[in-house]
Amino acid sequence: MGEVAVMRSEPLQFDCNDIKDMTEKEMYPPESNAEDLHGEESCQSTDPKNINELRDKGYMEYGCQHYRRRCRIRSPCCNEIFDCRHCHNEAKNDINIDQKDRHDIPRHQVKQVICSLCGTEQEVQQNCINCGVCMGKYFCGTCKLFDDDISKQQYHCSGCGICRTGGSENFFHCYKCGCCYSTLLKNSHPCVERAMHHDCPVCFEYLFESRNDVTVMPCGHTIHKSCLNEMREHFRYACPLCSASVCDMSKVWEKFDLEIAATPMPEPYQHKMVWILCNDCGKTSHVQFHFVGQKCLNCRSYNTRQT
Repeated sequence: MGEVAVMRSEPLQFDCNDIKDMTEKEMYPPESNAEDLHGEESCQSTDPKNINELRDKGYMEYGCQHYRRRCRIRSPCCNEIFDCRHCHNEAKNDINIDQKDRHDIPRHQVKQVICSLCGTEQEVQQNCINCGVCMGKYFCGTCKLFDDDISKQQYHCSGCGICRTGGSENFFHCYKCGCCYSTLLKNSHPCVERAMHHDCPVCFEYLFESRNDVTVMPCGHTIHKSCLNEMREHFRYACPLCSASVCDMSKVWEKFDLEIAATPMPEPYQHKMVWILCNDCGKTSHVQFHFVGQKCLNCRSYNTRQT
């Protein structure tokens, strides 16, 4: 099993002289594109004391339950101010909101942010044009994402088009699946087109943009890691989508063999034959019927159904 994540692009940097007095134009000269910048804090200064004060001013003191950041966003869809896109989505999709008015924020269309320290509203950029504070040690101009907690190892995936967490050195983007997996699965995972572009089969949260850990099952389908653990706690060992086994069941099948050997069938059923379809390998078999289960002749699995 492997958790999903995405690859990280290299952080870009720019020089700044006395960042408090810089204008927006000076901070982003014509040859650079502010919206293309993403990575950890990109401020540099000839005065280490000055830049360190700007970096640390209000650090980890502002934000919400989703992100620690020193700015708020103005939503382009309803023109209201929220701490982050998740705060917006939770508020605008509340059960008390009229269904026709519910909506999610288009994250890439956010144009304006408000500095949490001085209250200045401005275009999306990492450093406040008024007080000079760095509004997020991690900043992605594409996703309009600010976060002071860089222990998450955030990075932007150009394949997915959004930011993820976990460390790019540990993950790769599969263009056939349309998502990113652990490098441990690079040569072993079964490809499923748009594998994460659907809801979790247990809790129904959209997996592609989920903030919770996601894992890929042996069949190639994806699910929240916590939901998979909950399934196991309730002795559910088959994929909710295709019914394939989600773990090695060989020890269980051996116990089935012993149980069947110790349980002879009544006379009317001793010679009854049935056709079965294996949920693990997809093969059909013609086997003797038994109350305990029918064993696939191809892969020896008891995860079968009568056809």
